[in-house]
Amino acid sequence: MKTRDKIVFAALNLFNEHGERNITTNHIAAHIDISPGNLYYHFRNKQEIVREIFALYSNELLERFSPIHGQQESLVLLKHYLDSIFKLMWKYRFFYANLPEILQRDEQLHEEYILVQEKLQTNLVNIMRSFVDLELLAVEEHEMKPLVTTLHMIASSWLGYRSAMSQKTHITEQIIHQGMLQMIAVVKPKATPQGLEQLQLLEDGVKAIHA
Repeated sequence: MKTRDKIVFAALNLFNEHGERNITTNHIAAHIDISPGNLYYHFRNKQEIVREIFALYSNELLERFSPIHGQQESLVLLKHYLDSIFKLMWKYRFFYANLPEILQRDEQLHEEYILVQEKLQTNLVNIMRSFVDLELLAVEEHEMKPLVTTLHMIASSWLGYRSAMSQKTHITEQIIHQGMLQMIAVVKPKATPQGLEQLQLLEDGVKAIHA
């Protein structure tokens, strides 16, 4: 692995474990046993590393939440998107946990974030339409954008909300699974009988992980 990539992945691990605000470039350099000067050869400051991580996150986000064409079993599709929510929230949990703070101090990153999220919202509406076509959801066209916005808000703010509701919240897989259950609860009232059955299977699967 190239040194630049080692820096990025070391930073991601340290940010997730200790919080981005608590990690310096010296911590990152020491973690992979390189000199601070070597790190600064690749990145001028920590913020550039955060931007690089965001680029990885954005590519993965748009790839995972692109409409899937062709014949797919409905439960497989639902599970694919639910698994994607979990994997992204867990892999980039430092970003979800401190999103407003990270964006407020970097105008360029904030602009990039908005552009990516606008693309994501378009993709999510198209995914919602495919679930309507599969007769999993009964959602009118004018209801799709508000429903997608609600789901998007839960996903992007869940970890921040949980941190705010407890003085000692440490992000765990269980907390992320609770956020997934919250999203399922929002979708359930719009589900068809077939969709409700599939959502219940997914909900039971998530709950069983921590039973």
